[in-house]
Amino acid sequence: MKLSKGIITLLVIAGIALVAFMWVKNSYNKMVLQEEQVTTAWAQVENVYQRRADLIPNLVATVKGYASHESKTLEAVVNARAKATQTTIDPTNMTAETMARFQSAQGELSQALSRLMVVVEQYPDLKANQNFLELQAQLEGTENRITVERQKFNETARLYNTTIRQFPKNIFAGMFGFERKAYFEANEGAQNAPVVEF
Repeated sequence: MKLSKGIITLLVIAGIALVAFMWVKNSYNKMVLQEEQVTTAWAQVENVYQRRADLIPNLVATVKGYASHESKTLEAVVNARAKATQTTIDPTNMTAETMARFQSAQGELSQALSRLMVVVEQYPDLKANQNFLELQAQLEGTENRITVERQKFNETARLYNTTIRQFPKNIFAGMFGFERKAYFEANEGAQNAPVVEF
């Protein structure tokens, strides 16, 4: 049985259309998968920041028992915690500006905690308190987790951003509304080594 040129042409066109459809479908699904991975990584970042925020009231209460006249420092920590927990980001609308606001709020909390730890150095009884030592160890562990989760988030966002910017996927990414995700960046001045004077 001999096929006519018209049928062969239709079969070739249908084959090309099927291959093109499968490629677009696979590209789209890969972008969806990677966007979901970015959202999951972001949820984990928020999780460890929330863990830190949850430790702070106990830490402040413990310090307050020993250093109640350091109320200014304690208030700064409480206020910074409140600001940090109120600053959230919708992972579907993650821009450099929203990420900068989030990082700024978290940075203020980190600075307030650092000032609190400096105050603690003046109270040997507090430094020997078992409850304080446990809270301090948990806080240090949480800070390490924050660093790890931020790195994981940045790597996941980089993979996603690379995918949606590659040609010709960038055309489909634009058509389907996939947008670039912002990264965590080093705090201002982090590239400068601290000055240590004796």
